[in-house]
Amino acid sequence: MRNIFLYTIILAAGLLCSCEKEIDVKLQGAAKKYVIEAVVTDKIGGCRVLISQTKDFNEDNTPITVSGATVQISTGDSSVVLTENAPGVYESGSLKGIPGTTYNLQVRIDSETFHATSTMPSLVKMDSLYITEEMFFGDDYKLPTVGYMDPAGVLNFYRFMVYVNGTKKKQIFALNDELTDGNRNATRLFVDVDQDVEDEEKIKAGDLVKVEMLTIDAPIYKYFFSLENSATGDSNSATPAKRVSNMQGGALGYFSAHTLQSMEVRVP
Repeated sequence: MRNIFLYTIILAAGLLCSCEKEIDVKLQGAAKKYVIEAVVTDKIGGCRVLISQTKDFNEDNTPITVSGATVQISTGDSSVVLTENAPGVYESGSLKGIPGTTYNLQVRIDSETFHATSTMPSLVKMDSLYITEEMFFGDDYKLPTVGYMDPAGVLNFYRFMVYVNGTKKKQIFALNDELTDGNRNATRLFVDVDQDVEDEEKIKAGDLVKVEMLTIDAPIYKYFFSLENSATGDSNSATPAKRVSNMQGGALGYFSAHTLQSMEVRVP
């Protein structure tokens, strides 16, 4: 009886093994698209447009830059044609954005034309940058904290970018003043607050932290908010949020006219 039981097990295992079949999944590549990342700031030399092209999942990570495009930024009564100073990098050394002005971007690549519009908001002064400490998941974290006074009665949108020892953090920080209108703000930026982050990646004593504060318009806030949810899957929906771009014509990316400020602090 025992031998019959053993033979049954061996036979079942053999059948399971014989049912294994190698499946060759043929994934279809997506059509390539242009990616346009364009900014105008209130600083001289702060106008830059980066143009690249998407790649298939099975290609390497080397970016495909796009040269030979015609890039123009205009207002109601003036226009500037940008110069390609490096492959896929178009700049103007003289254009300085003015808050309250609407800027129009036009990019021509061969027979295709792409458009976007962005209005530069008024400056909201960044008056301090310091480090606060918080405990998450049983560990202490040092968080860059930005101080500023939000103007009352105006819907404002902000974006923050963090650099640690000269390296830009990939996290996206975009927020509005829906709950803080007219208040003095101390906005903590939760950099690398995650159980899976290694200790050497966290901000630590002696690090030099730089924070850039951008005042952005509503479409750009929606773009980065949707991008953050798309990248992290943290939206309340069952699937990640769709990116909402102000770029028209079929290209990916965005065009942002914004004010720009920055401060640095050495972590105590």
